[in-house]
Amino acid sequence: MKKIFLIVLLLGTALLQAVAQQDAKAESILNKMAATYRQAGGISLTFGGTQRGKLLLKGNKFYLESGGIQTWFDGKTQWSYVAQNEEVNVSTPTPEEVQSVNPYALLTSYKKSFNYRYVGAKTRQGKRGQEIVLTPKASQDVKSITLNVKENGSPVYIAIQLQNGEKQEFQISSYQTGVNLPDATFRFNKQKYPQAEIIDLR
Repeated sequence: MKKIFLIVLLLGTALLQAVAQQDAKAESILNKMAATYRQAGGISLTFGGTQRGKLLLKGNKFYLESGGIQTWFDGKTQWSYVAQNEEVNVSTPTPEEVQSVNPYALLTSYKKSFNYRYVGAKTRQGKRGQEIVLTPKASQDVKSITLNVKENGSPVYIAIQLQNGEKQEFQISSYQTGVNLPDATFRFNKQKYPQAEIIDLR
């Protein structure tokens, strides 16, 4: 009986060590990705997957064009323009809401808000990267986030699984850093959309 208990104890210790190593590996990859992002300046990327689109990033600001919707976020205010309705919704989103639109927002909150584990090396659309799964520590709309990252810290694939079963997938097709992006890039310009009806939800 003691022998069986000892085997179980040893196996349990080995599993705990393996989990700890995986978490350390995941944290190392996330730290590198976050550092690469901070040093990149302006970023321009295009993606396919659930929808095709373009994403411009600088610090905590972003511009997203996808599925007939354009979204600007200047770090505080968000504008979402629906071309079909010629409407602009203006809001002050929560960090969780920003994260569901812009996956890069998690790079400033993963240590505080997420548990994460290293899954292993995986190939996505012919590109090989290290894969990590993040799950929120507190209940929110996001159930999990899967990241596939190259050795240089640039993303290959991002998937967001929501609690309602919906899944958003981003296959990164092009990725440029050091792009000159003025702050005005991340604000809605009324002059360019004179017919748009502005709906202030703040």
